[in-house]
Amino acid sequence: MESGIYHTTYQQDMAFRHTPIQYGRLILVLVLALAFPLVFRGNDYYLLLANQCLVAAIGAIGLNLLVGYTGQISLGQGAFLAVGAYTAGTVTSNFGVPWFAAIPIAALFTAVIGAMFGIPSLRLKGLYLAIATLAAQQIVEWFVTHFNFNKLTLSGESGALTLPTPRLFGLKLSTNFDFYWVILICLILTVVAVSNLLRTRYGRAFRAIRDHDIAAEVMGIDPFRTKLLAFGVSSFFVGLAGALMANYNARIVTWESFTVDVSITYLAMIIIGGLGSVSGSIYGAIFMTMLPALLNSLGDTLQGSGASISVSQWLPYLKEGVFGLVIVLFLIFEPQGIAKLWRNVKDYFRLWPFSY
Repeated sequence: MESGIYHTTYQQDMAFRHTPIQYGRLILVLVLALAFPLVFRGNDYYLLLANQCLVAAIGAIGLNLLVGYTGQISLGQGAFLAVGAYTAGTVTSNFGVPWFAAIPIAALFTAVIGAMFGIPSLRLKGLYLAIATLAAQQIVEWFVTHFNFNKLTLSGESGALTLPTPRLFGLKLSTNFDFYWVILICLILTVVAVSNLLRTRYGRAFRAIRDHDIAAEVMGIDPFRTKLLAFGVSSFFVGLAGALMANYNARIVTWESFTVDVSITYLAMIIIGGLGSVSGSIYGAIFMTMLPALLNSLGDTLQGSGASISVSQWLPYLKEGVFGLVIVLFLIFEPQGIAKLWRNVKDYFRLWPFSY
């Protein structure tokens, strides 16, 4: 009777997936992702939600690489999203760089900025590091609200940055259906890149720093270089998400989309989805993106039913309360998030009827 997964070669141990069932699930997910826009092509709202989930998943994977895998707490997610979005918008609108070239440029620039803000991580840990990254959030937010990106001057006023409609092979990517494929490809590349990175010596160094940085240093790992690398790589994927947001969200970039509330929302994504899990980042992004949509639908339903109370008044407070309640419940009952719940389900069916 099967009681585990055993490998006899290094090739088996280093495989991307270890069992035929795992490969089958992966293929099924890809098929569903490819079929979704074709099935719901006539429903633009569903495609809008799907695109928002995919973009959020890319940013959540980047944040989880830093927080979940390296143990470096960050409250500056909104800042790095802003760096990616404004960089992509600036090089496209002011310098005429094509949007598909501006996206990697923005991601690389965000990686550099993220590595700079990661320098204090050598001496700061835990809450103190979180405050330092929160300072990064405030610095970037001040800059984007006082710098005129259209005139490239620090004029004290910042207007909205407008981007041209992305084109690919002469075709406009002006609909949710068109841009879905771009975001999906970026998400697939992100998942593959991060999953393979975590299987290298650098990924093992990230985990060693997370578990005990002093012991990792004794083993020959350079904590400073490893932490800077984690900040840089994490910020790269966050900047990628920000650049996609700039080209997708009506192609208008404003600072209201990158406040500290966004940073907290992304932190909630990886907590609910599961710290230290690539798939958990995707689960958390979907959950935290769909939850407001479900609450809005609930509010519309109550408003249409003729409820005596004004839904528009209490719905914003209900959203904040539900967010906080969900995070607290997950931290109490399942700290490893949705990824652990799904792993329990898989283990149950794999080992049934034996309890072990």
